[in-house]
Amino acid sequence: MLTRRTALVAAAGLAMTAPNGGARAQSTKLKLGVLNDQSGAYRGNGGPVSVACAQQAVKEFAAASGLNVEIVVADHQGKADVALGIARQWFDRDGVDVAMDFQNSAIALAVAGLAKEKDKVALVCNSGTTDLTGKQCSPNTLHWAYDTYMLAKVTGGALTKSGGDTWFFITADYAFGHALESDTAKFVQQAGGKILGNVNMPFPSADFSSALLQAQSSGTKVVGFANAGTDTVNCIKQAAEFGLVANGIKMAGLLLQINDIGALGLQAAQGLSLAETFYWDLNERTRAFSSRVSPATSGVMPNASQAACYSAVVHYMKAAAAMGPGEAKKSGAAMVAKMKAMPVDDDATGTCTIRQDGRVMNDAYLFEVKSPAASKKPWDYYKLVATVPAADAFRSLADGGCAFIKS
Repeated sequence: MLTRRTALVAAAGLAMTAPNGGARAQSTKLKLGVLNDQSGAYRGNGGPVSVACAQQAVKEFAAASGLNVEIVVADHQGKADVALGIARQWFDRDGVDVAMDFQNSAIALAVAGLAKEKDKVALVCNSGTTDLTGKQCSPNTLHWAYDTYMLAKVTGGALTKSGGDTWFFITADYAFGHALESDTAKFVQQAGGKILGNVNMPFPSADFSSALLQAQSSGTKVVGFANAGTDTVNCIKQAAEFGLVANGIKMAGLLLQINDIGALGLQAAQGLSLAETFYWDLNERTRAFSSRVSPATSGVMPNASQAACYSAVVHYMKAAAAMGPGEAKKSGAAMVAKMKAMPVDDDATGTCTIRQDGRVMNDAYLFEVKSPAASKKPWDYYKLVATVPAADAFRSLADGGCAFIKS
C-alpha cells in the first residue's frame, strides 16, 4: 500500500542516474515539491497517488534526458499557514524549485503568491479557483486540469438544459466552494434555470441532514454539491438515505472524481453527471499511462488531478531539458515562459497548449456514471456523453482579466 511514509522514502531515491548505474553528465539538481493533503478529507483526491504520478514522470523522463530530479513531499493538513511555512522553507532553505498540486484554492493562491515573490514555479494540479488565471494570475504559475468555470459550465449548463431547471446548493464554506456555487449558478440562470436556495457548510463536515432536508423542502429538481472529497461522498450517500434520489431529485456532484465514485459504489452513484479532464479508460494513451503508474498505486486508477501531476512534471522536465537545468533554476518566471512556449504532449493530458494567463487548454468531458450492470471491469465507471473543446470549456482570456498580460 502506498502510504505517506513510503512516498517520502521513495522520493529520497529519485535523483536519476544513467541506465548503466553511473551518474549522468548533468549534476545540477532540480527539486519539485508535491504539497498536498496526505492525511485528511482530500487524501484520496490527491495524496499519495499524486506523488506516485509525479514520481512516474521522473522515472520515465529524467535520466533519459540527462536531468537530475528529486521529488519531495509534504502534508499541508488543509491549512494555508502550514502550507506557506512549508513552501517558504522549501524555497529559502531546501533548494526546491517547484511547488505543486495543492488541493485547496486558498493554499494554491497563497503558495502561487509566494512563488512569484521568490521567483519560483507553482504548478497547480488540484485546485479550482479561476483567480489563478484571473485577478491573481502570476507569470510564475500554471494551472492544470479543472477549474470552477469549467466544472460549472460543463455540468451545470448541461443538467439545466436537460430539464433540471431549479437548483439548491450545499456548499463548502471556503473559497473553492463559493466560487463553484457562483459559477454554476451563473450557467444555470443563463440556461433558463432558477436558484431556490443554498446552505453553507463548514469544511469538513460529516452530517448533512439539516442541509438536505432544506434542499428537499425547497422543491428543487437538482441539488448541487459545491464541495469535494469525502464531503461530496457523504452528501450523496445521505441524500439517498433521506430519499431525495427516490423522489426524483437529481444529484449533481460539481467536483466528483473517479476515487469518489469508487467510495460511493456504482449502486449509489449510477446516473450522476460529472465533468472531468481525464479518464483512465478514455483512449489508448490514457490507458497506457494508467497501466504504467498503477503498480505504484496498488491498482488505484488516477483521477484527473493526479494525472495532471504526471503531465505537469513531464512538461516541466521537457522545458528544463530544452533550457538546461542551470538556466531553469535561475528564474521561475523564465521557466514558466518556456513551458508556455512549448506544446504539452503526454499520455495523461494528450496534446494541447498553455495560454498566456497560465491556463492549460485541455479538452473537458461530460461523463455519466455507469450502472453496476454496465460496468464490465474494475474502475469501469464512466460513459462518455460529450467532449467539450478547451476553448468552449474554459473562461476566455479576455474575460479573465489577468493583469500581467499585455493587451
